[in-house]
Amino acid sequence: MTQRTAAVTRETAETAIEVTLDVDGDGDATVDTGIGFLDHMLGSFATHGLFDLTVQCDGDLEVDDHHTVEDVAISLGEAFTEALGEKRGIRRFADRKVPLDEAVAGVVVDVSGRPYFDFDGEFSQDAVGEMTSHMAQHFLRSLAMNAGLTLHAGVEGENAHHEVEALFKCLARALDDATRIDERRSDVASTKGEL
Repeated sequence: MTQRTAAVTRETAETAIEVTLDVDGDGDATVDTGIGFLDHMLGSFATHGLFDLTVQCDGDLEVDDHHTVEDVAISLGEAFTEALGEKRGIRRFADRKVPLDEAVAGVVVDVSGRPYFDFDGEFSQDAVGEMTSHMAQHFLRSLAMNAGLTLHAGVEGENAHHEVEALFKCLARALDDATRIDERRSDVASTKGEL
């Protein structure tokens, strides 16, 4: 099997980002975005998806968390697109539910090349640490648009920390499932012949 890895650099007036991704990793993560809770979520994402991930971001946090969260998601989405290439042999579809104490998240994903995002749920508190809770939803949307995912996600609970963390873990498990190679398949999982 060819290596499914990527290195993405993104530099704007708002952020400077470097991301490396190994889809078939061990779950190792080195993350520094300047937002402690986002670092925690990306570390959890790597661990539960068995993705090797490095993220270095210098963002305009003196403004707020928006640009950093959004641009990291854009870069990670681009890294998945690069690493998966033509998507030959992947399972393509996956769905997962993940609980975290009182919270439960659900994710259904299609690595289709057709970006779409739908979200059902609300966060119980406005922020977790330095990260605005609704930015978790925006992270998923930005990732889906830039990785070419059809992504339906939802969450319910009583604690925003648990709600957001369940979402990131659930997304990781679903993406791990959907991007796994099915040894029975030599081409892409599409009657069109491409994804």
